[in-house]
Formats: sequence, C-alpha cells, structure tokens
Amino acid sequence: MTTETVSPLISLTGIQKVFGAVQALSGVDLDIHTGECLGLVGHNGAGKSTLMNILAGTLEASGGSLSIAGTDLGRGYAVQDAGRLGIRCVFQELSLCPNLSVAENTRIIHPVLKGLGWRPRAAALIMERLDLIFPGHGVSAFDIVGDLSISKRQMVEIARAFTVTDTQIRLVILDEPTSSLDARVAEQLLDYVGRVTAEGISVILISHLLGEILQVSSKIAVMKDGRVVAFRDASGFDRGSLVEAMGSTVVAGVAPRRDAAPPKAVSEERIHMRPPEQPDDQSIRAQAGEVVGFAGLSGQGQTEALLQIFDGHGVLPSGAQDTGCCFIAGDRQVDGVLPLWSIRKNIGISSLKRLLSGLLIQNGKERELADAWKERIGIRAPDVEAPILSLSGGNQQKVLFARALGSAADIVLMDDPMRGVDIGTKNEVYAIIRQEASQGRTFLWYTTEMEELDYCDRVYVFRDGVVSETLTGAEITEENVLRASFKQVSGAA
Repeated sequence: MTTETVSPLISLTGIQKVFGAVQALSGVDLDIHTGECLGLVGHNGAGKSTLMNILAGTLEASGGSLSIAGTDLGRGYAVQDAGRLGIRCVFQELSLCPNLSVAENTRIIHPVLKGLGWRPRAAALIMERLDLIFPGHGVSAFDIVGDLSISKRQMVEIARAFTVTDTQIRLVILDEPTSSLDARVAEQLLDYVGRVTAEGISVILISHLLGEILQVSSKIAVMKDGRVVAFRDASGFDRGSLVEAMGSTVVAGVAPRRDAAPPKAVSEERIHMRPPEQPDDQSIRAQAGEVVGFAGLSGQGQTEALLQIFDGHGVLPSGAQDTGCCFIAGDRQVDGVLPLWSIRKNIGISSLKRLLSGLLIQNGKERELADAWKERIGIRAPDVEAPILSLSGGNQQKVLFARALGSAADIVLMDDPMRGVDIGTKNEVYAIIRQEASQGRTFLWYTTEMEELDYCDRVYVFRDGVVSETLTGAEITEENVLRASFKQVSGAA
C-alpha cells in the first residue's frame, strides 16, 4: 500500500504566520506520511524554519490548521504537546544549554529520567544513540556542552532528538543538520536517516546541500516567499529542476580555478605561519590575491589556525578595529551576530574608522554602507534598521559576510561560513570572493563542503592540529583531500 492511500501523519492546511508587517507564511499546505523523508528546500527567508517552528510548537500560527495522526490541534499547541505526540526538532540555531553536560541536556527532553541515578541513565541513553548515529564521535556524556566544538554540539543535538524513553518518536525535524559536519560525519547521519525511515519514523530534512536532499528524500517540497511552490516525489527532481523551482539560475559546474600562483603584481606575502605542533617544515602561506583553503575532517585544528592568524594581526574578535584582518564566524550565535543591535549596526561595526566624524559615528554613512551590502548580497529584510534576530539564520550569516567584505580589511578569514546559506546566495558570495581576490584581497577559508575547495588556489589539509599535506591546482580533488585527512604526519604526536 502506498503512502498516498492512507491518511497523512501530519497535515498542515493554510498555515499563515505574520511578524508585524512581515508575512512569513502565506497559506502553506503540506502533508507528511509515516516512514517518509520529506526534503524541504528554498532560499533563506522562504519560510522553512518558521513552518517547522510551528510544527514543533515553538511558534503559534497566525492562521490555518494543523493535525497530527488525525487529531486537529487548535490554538495553544506548544512544545510540550509536540513532545507528547512524538515530534522532535533539531533547530538550525542549536538549542542545547551550554552550561550543562551532555547527559544533563538529554534530561531536559526526558522528564521521566528522575530520582537517584538519573545522570548515569541519561548518560547511557545519549551515548547509545551517539554511538549508533556517529561511530567514533569523540564525545563524553559528561562533557560540558559549551566546551564542545560546534560540530560535536550538532552531533549531540541530533542524537538527543532520536533518544527514546516513555514516548515513541513519530517525526524528527532536521533543520540544516549537516551544516557544521564534515562529509564523513554527514554521510553517517544520512545513512541513519535512511534506516529510521525504513523503521517507520518520519523525517523532515531541511538542507541547502541539494545532493543530500536528493539522496535521502522520498518526497521534496520547495518553498518560496512563504508558500510551497512545488511538491512531488523526489524522483521527479534533479539538481537543476530544484534550483529552478527555487527561482535561482542554474550554474553549470564550479567556476574554474585560477592558476596556483597569483600574478606577480599582487605577489606580496601576507601570511606566513607554522602551526605550533608542526613536526616538519610545512607552513601556511597566503599572498595578496589568493584564496587559500583549509580542509580535513572537522575539529582537526583548522579553526585554531585561523584564530592564531587572527590574533597575530591584532584585530579584536568583534572586528571593531578597521585594520588589516577580519573574521567571518561559522558559529554565528556565539562568535558572530551582536543580538541586541540592528542589521545596520552589525554591518558597520567593522568599518568604524571610515564612519567616524570626529568622535561620532555618522549614521548616514553607516546606513549607506548597510544598504549597499543589503542589496549586493541579498539580505532579505524590509529595512536595515530591523533587529538582526528578526532575520532567518541564513540571512544573519549574510550580514556577517557584509560586515567583513564591507570593511577595508586586506585579509578575510572564514570559518566554515556558509552554514545555513542557500545555494543562490552561495553562488553570489563565491563570485564576490573571486572578484575581491582579483583586486588583491586575501582569503583564508576553512570549509567542510568539498566543492568549495574548487574556488581555492591552494589547500592545506589538517590532521591532529597540523598540516598533513598541501595541495595546489589540479591536485585539489576530493580523493586527495580524503587521503590527506587520514595521513599520519611524520613526527606528530
């Protein structure tokens, strides 16, 4: 019996959501069946996360109806109801409590774990699921979440969503679950999604990596401007038709890589750094006009190397000094956005010297800068005076790009910066990076997305905190990067 001949597990009808003057959702109709993996795609600000927050009970719809297993849920539907009905959500902006341990965070969604000995039981519960989904994860149940890398936090949040005590899971919403994971760990998750859907658990997967969507989805829904504009079996889509349905221009392949060596006219060496534990003579170098990539499995020292370069150039983490180096954080909530400020102020903070008149910031100049970059990079907001937290996660990330690229910095450091950014914006940012590099700007770019290395002139592959191999030109292939990711550096601990 096919899923079309039975009642849907979840039915969303005419769902609307209004935030002030902004119509985030404009009458969404969507059904999800038992054991189905629904791929949900669309540009940043299309309404995907808003719709999922309504389904997860963290937002209340302004209109429309929601039914689960044939039961209509009226106003007042909340997170507790979603949990009772077996709905879990892995949010794009991670919801773990950073001051608690992994086991204690597991207890938050399982109140049945109480009394003497609840911590060991919670620890066993989460470790069993981590081992099942992410073999070799390297996480302890008693690690403090705030001390973990964003990749490991993402793994914990995903594993927690699939833990079971007194309530069976019906549906798990995964909102950009692989955005902080390297290719190997992402593949572990996608394999697990295939296994649990075969067991009858439904999954909604939101991802800007269209290959993932096509790989695991049984159906795909495309959202645009708060509506579902396409919805059919995954077999009816390919990458090109998905991009077209989203309203973007199909880009054939990746842009050709430039020569490994930059032109002599811009050959000034700006970075020369040897990792502290490097056992051989390999060092990280970057010249004016180069895009230099950092690769390898996540947590192998790439971010630490960027921070070492950042510290060496005397720039504050806030980017407040308009000097020679700026940083685009991948973990935008911890290291990126200034949450109490507007979009304008978040963009202008890296360009203060150019915006000053005496001791005062010229608001007009700051607004001109913000408006220009809002237009250039496509930040979806009614006005740059809007609060930064009123934006979707992907649009918040665009603000961080605007902050860095709108500054006068000669060196731009990027720590896996495309987290939660849609494919259309990615292509636009790639073009901007290449254009800025051609004018002499230097980019050092850590990325977990293999195809992004095709935009780099040279790639340093990291393992255990040191450079295991340097790749240039035609050597930059997925096979070579993966090989170097597991290479033991002679003399390394």
